[in-house]
Amino acid sequence: MENIILVVHLILAMGLIGVVLLQRSEGGGLGIGGGNVMTGRQAATALGKLTWAFAIAFLATSITLTLIAAQNAASDSVLDQPGLESDTGGGDGSGLLPPATDLLPPGPGDAPALPPRADE
Repeated sequence: MENIILVVHLILAMGLIGVVLLQRSEGGGLGIGGGNVMTGRQAATALGKLTWAFAIAFLATSITLTLIAAQNAASDSVLDQPGLESDTGGGDGSGLLPPATDLLPPGPGDAPALPPRADE
């Protein structure tokens, strides 16, 4: 069901982009210039009505996909899921996470993190 709505959503997005690009420009950005850009109500064209229909359908599928994703979302953390324990597997590399000591920065007793000298 989610896949069907997602496909419809993508088709609506492409259709909305196409319909908007087909519409006639009103000239002048932000109402600058053009005779009737900011005057009165203009007649609704077929492309304008189709744009509104695509936009409403696009928003409806967006909300539907959001609701489906919220229902399918797990309330637990990803790390709480089974199979993701931090078992190192006894050092044979079969564990999913490295040992915690590998993740710590070097201590003061360790050698400095400097490259070797050129004369050595």
